[in-house]
Amino acid sequence: MKHIAILLLPVALAACAGGDDREAIINLDSGASQPYPDNYRTELLAFMKTYLNNPVGVHDASMAEPVQRTVGGRQRYVVCVRFSPRESDGNYRPPRERAIVYVNGRLDRVVENAGEICAGASYAAYPDLEKLTR
Repeated sequence: MKHIAILLLPVALAACAGGDDREAIINLDSGASQPYPDNYRTELLAFMKTYLNNPVGVHDASMAEPVQRTVGGRQRYVVCVRFSPRESDGNYRPPRERAIVYVNGRLDRVVENAGEICAGASYAAYPDLEKLTR
């Protein structure tokens, strides 16, 4: 009996700790009109430096300006990015397309299957992504 109580203690504590946080997330993400992500370029570069296994040597980088799209049933600002990272063998694969989703003006997540979200995006060269270092 004592062992069962010890095993259930972390579950009970996690339930207590998570209650208020979930409420805060719901309140922050109310679906209200989203602000334009003013620092999207800076945030995107910082994120890509950690997202890519090797941020050095990215080729064919391009980016679309933030536009509002419906993501998960809510209006969000989305930045579409295309790039070819250097693979571990030193070669390059065809460009990858990612949708970067912003919530409350801040980078929130990456959608790796960005085909529908980024359909019709107008891309321009993004040389800053090609200049990343470790």
